[in-house]
Amino acid sequence: MLVILIGYRATGKTTLANLLARRLECEWIDADVAIEQRAGKSIARMFAEDGEPAFRDLEAQVIADLCRRADLVLAAGGGAPLREDSRRRMRSSGKVVWLKAAPQTIHRRMTADATTPDRRPALTEHDPVREIVELLQRREPIYRETAHLELDTEGKSAEELAEVILERLGEDAR
Repeated sequence: MLVILIGYRATGKTTLANLLARRLECEWIDADVAIEQRAGKSIARMFAEDGEPAFRDLEAQVIADLCRRADLVLAAGGGAPLREDSRRRMRSSGKVVWLKAAPQTIHRRMTADATTPDRRPALTEHDPVREIVELLQRREPIYRETAHLELDTEGKSAEELAEVILERLGEDAR
């Protein structure tokens, strides 16, 4: 079984992937970490030195490789489903769960994460909240098209979310 978590930055993908993997007794991988390892540099540095298109090319390669795996929970980067090939590959390879949160919640979580400035580059010229709102408007139809399951993370603990995912995915996830 392959469970793939998608959604905007700071919606809980990494935290939930770790928890789900423990519950499912399997491995978990944060795709952003795998990309950074393969590139030998941070995502922010890739954006600065190579540009977003080069980053997205590498991201698509890493997603393709990880979608060939089994017994894995994958925390995909927020932009991983942007490419049609990646969307199709994720959807056909496993169960895709879209984690959702309000823009203000996402901003609060990003601000609280000390690694955000070093690892997560700005994606527009706008202030952070406006960037989140704008990108969510663009990405929500893509996330919806990719996901088998949509899950609002507002006001729920990681443990509660893991339980909902396991219940909704049923025996396929166990």
